[in-house]
Amino acid sequence: MSKILVLLSGCGVYDGSEIHESVLTLLALDKAGLSYQCAAPNVEQHHVLNHTNGEEMDERRNVLVEAARIARGDIKDLTEVRASDYDGLAIPGGFGAAKNLTNWAFSGPDGEINAEVKRIVNEFVSLGKPVAAMCMGPTVVAKALAESSIKAHLTVGTTEEASPYDIAALSGGMEATGAIAEMRDVKSIAVDEANKIVTAPCYMMEASISQMNVGIEKAIQQLAAWV
Repeated sequence: MSKILVLLSGCGVYDGSEIHESVLTLLALDKAGLSYQCAAPNVEQHHVLNHTNGEEMDERRNVLVEAARIARGDIKDLTEVRASDYDGLAIPGGFGAAKNLTNWAFSGPDGEINAEVKRIVNEFVSLGKPVAAMCMGPTVVAKALAESSIKAHLTVGTTEEASPYDIAALSGGMEATGAIAEMRDVKSIAVDEANKIVTAPCYMMEASISQMNVGIEKAIQQLAAWV
């Protein structure tokens, strides 16, 4: 059975991986007949937020330890994984993607990216193995490939429908890294056939959990087709 690496960034939408997106990604992989292995950087979170009010909390948490909550304990330190051992990569969203995997949330496309995150994304792409990225995940892919010659087609949503975020600015930021931003609604995906990268807006748009799940299932179906 083909195995997909799922890259997590913590646990919780505001400071880690978006839990709905993460769980639905795992479910979609299983339904598609793909096994998976979760992994995360073994680093300290940028900060910890109280999810009832969005306020910063005076405590420290580890990204790997927090992501293990979603993975039910079955998780690997990102330093221990290699793309050669897997058939594809999936990156759920959440602000952890822009705070713990990169610091896009604070510095935009000019910010830094975790070295291990950059390594693993580039390994998959260079080996021609497919990548699926959801929500803020595409910004991670864009940043990881910024110094390469690859111009990935990616989406974080559309300016034509309601969003709690500045889709135009995020799209412009991805293009500043060398990517090509495409407009897609919550039920649609952007498919980069040449580079085997599929992206879905998910909760970057105003959406219910079932609406958001349509995009995830389409993205994972495309990932499975490539695998």
